[in-house]
Amino acid sequence: MPRKVNAFAHQVPSSVRVERVRNGLGIVARRTFARDEVVCCFEGRILGARTVWSLWDRDPRRAANCMRFGPESYLDPGEGLGAFANHSCKPNGGLIPQGRRLLVVALRTIRTGHEVTHDYSTFLGADDVWTMRCNCGERACRARIGRFDRLPPRTLAAYRALDLIPGFIEATARD
Repeated sequence: MPRKVNAFAHQVPSSVRVERVRNGLGIVARRTFARDEVVCCFEGRILGARTVWSLWDRDPRRAANCMRFGPESYLDPGEGLGAFANHSCKPNGGLIPQGRRLLVVALRTIRTGHEVTHDYSTFLGADDVWTMRCNCGERACRARIGRFDRLPPRTLAAYRALDLIPGFIEATARD
């Protein structure tokens, strides 16, 4: 049964909305955001890696929505805003950990009505096995999304310059 977008309205800040986008439901800007402006934040329960691994058997959709949050922890957005976060190989947003949540920050101007996206690879360590076939529609689409250390060198350098790859993710390439 498809999820009803309106059921989640109480969890969505007024600056964005969840609506139909290219790949199902996504986060869409209700106003224009300037570069470096906080667009929204993803909150949820912090789970251990073992718990997330066990979710793959019971609730794969929920497991796939969990975002790495530390060396052995993940943010489970549940049915909150983060569950509707979509990937792009040319994202307009980046995730920044702050306390027990992830801030979504505009990497460039995000215009009203545009989907807010981030690059999933920025939170996939060298020790992560999860991959995804990409359908972002960008001209420079990488076709397969996976661990950060396999990003194209220019993309990786740009993300590092913007401080979009957390230290705990970078550390997975050194372990």
